[in-house]
Amino acid sequence: MHDGSRLLIDDGAVARNVRRIVRSTGTPLMAVLKADAFGHGPQAAVVLSAGASWIGVTSIKEAMPLREHGVRAPLLSWLNPVDADWAAAIAADIDLAVPGVRHLSAIAGAAVAAGRRARVHLHLDVGMARDGAASAEWKQLMFFAREWEERGAIRVVGIMAHLSSAQDPEAEENVVERQRFLNGCRMAARAGLRPSVRHLAATAAALSRPDTRFDLTRVGAGLFGIDPAHRFALEGAMTLDAPVVSVRDVRAGTGVGYGLSHHTDRDTRLALVPIGYGDGIPRAASHHASVSIRGVRRPVVGLISMDQLVVDTGDVPVTEGERAVVFGPGNDGEPTVRDWADWAGTIEHEIVTGLGPRIRREHRGVSTDGTSIGDGVDDGRVTAGVDDRGPGGPEQPRHPAARASSSTPAGDSAAESAPVPASAHVSAHVAASGRADTRTDLAGRSL
Repeated sequence: MHDGSRLLIDDGAVARNVRRIVRSTGTPLMAVLKADAFGHGPQAAVVLSAGASWIGVTSIKEAMPLREHGVRAPLLSWLNPVDADWAAAIAADIDLAVPGVRHLSAIAGAAVAAGRRARVHLHLDVGMARDGAASAEWKQLMFFAREWEERGAIRVVGIMAHLSSAQDPEAEENVVERQRFLNGCRMAARAGLRPSVRHLAATAAALSRPDTRFDLTRVGAGLFGIDPAHRFALEGAMTLDAPVVSVRDVRAGTGVGYGLSHHTDRDTRLALVPIGYGDGIPRAASHHASVSIRGVRRPVVGLISMDQLVVDTGDVPVTEGERAVVFGPGNDGEPTVRDWADWAGTIEHEIVTGLGPRIRREHRGVSTDGTSIGDGVDDGRVTAGVDDRGPGGPEQPRHPAARASSSTPAGDSAAESAPVPASAHVSAHVAASGRADTRTDLAGRSL
């Protein structure tokens, strides 16, 4: 671990984002906590106490620790190999996405062997050629799902899909893929299936396309302040900083870093900060990035190395031991996660999920009921809003949120979601980065 490199995770910001999204969409929320909650560590207690109804992750491997730590909310896993440990997932009451007939047969077989009914969501590919059943397979998948349901092996709880182009709310693909999803829902109804939740919208669509919300929205990035469409003001929940370990005065023309790709254009002072691409700071951001020292943005010069980067501090009187803010919410003019994504030519998701284990994690914030939810170093435990009997206790009742989802049969009549409340509001969060974005609150008002 680098001495002093630190990731401050604001659990209070996460909770506020959850409340704003739930209030704005008027739809039950599945909080997507895949990839270690987008790099934000243990967040199940935070999001559930703030109003999320479900938890979503990719793999059974991600889902099992949540159950083992007492999380009782409905929990969906949607990306597993056909030979996954279905028996363990079924025993842990984990909902399972079904992307094809082979997966369905494997899950149903495990359920029959265990003498339990598996809860499944039929996963349809509506346009990405990625996960989910291809449209040519839908009829067969639904026929066999009905057969297994009648035999008591499964219960079809949901139908799900994912939009390819929701980051552009006006993209025609959103209309086409929504219609394909509705066609799949009608096909399921004709097959005799009555799923209680239809879910299509992830963060971008949940925020920008009310017609895609259906019975449940799946929001991951938005929980942590990331809006892929860059239209809504949510709170960033990460601040990354590191100490200045040395400073040196150099003459004009001094070369910096590997390949001496930068030469100083004047006499200046350079500060060395012990964090680099080995910690997830993208090397591609070299020659573009900046950090904040003493509240002033200063450029990162030379190539970003594996373990360190160099900052031209100019006239800022920096001394050893001071902290350089690599990124934060932007409230004090520091660079943001979006800035780093832009500098590296990537997306914010890659920045927050790529931070390495050498960086110390600290959680800070206050839960919705005013109690502390993490002032201290991340130890990987869920400590609030969960069953305190632990994994050895008796089978737990499902989270009350399981009853929050609509029981309307699949079809077009219930496709329109609840209207956005007029009171929904998000405080402005605009980084001092020089962009002239038009940002709005979740009710669509300009900020």
